[in-house]
This record gives sequence, structure tokens and C-alpha cells, in this order.
Amino acid sequence: MIIIHPHAIQRLSERGATEDEVILTVKTGEQFIAKHGRTGFRLNFLYNNLWNGKHYASKQIEAYAVL
Repeated sequence: MIIIHPHAIQRLSERGATEDEVILTVKTGEQFIAKHGRTGFRLNFLYNNLWNGKHYASKQIEAYAVL
């Protein structure tokens, strides 16, 4: 089960991510060791859109978890 912290949910739109993208990142993304005993997950998505006035072909979601 993947539980996203309420603070992280509040920040998703500010960071240009969705809850579904975060869950997919944790389930299928590259896994790496992060600080403070956490595990990181990273996944690239096709984006092809504007973000803060600049065009991006892709976006990268990075999520951190305590397992």
C-alpha cells in the first residue's frame, strides 16, 4: 500500500505532478538510496507542455519514502 503524506498531496500541483504519477513512480520507477534512511524513486514522463512559460518535452517525478 502506498500512502502519500497530506503535506505532499498539498504540494503536488505546485510541483506539476499528480497523485497517479507519484504512485506510478513508486511502483515502477528507478529506486535509489536517499538521505535519512529513506528510499527514493524516479521516473520520467512525456510532458510536451508549458511549465512557468517554458516548453518541456518531459518531466521527472521524484518521490521519497520510508519503507
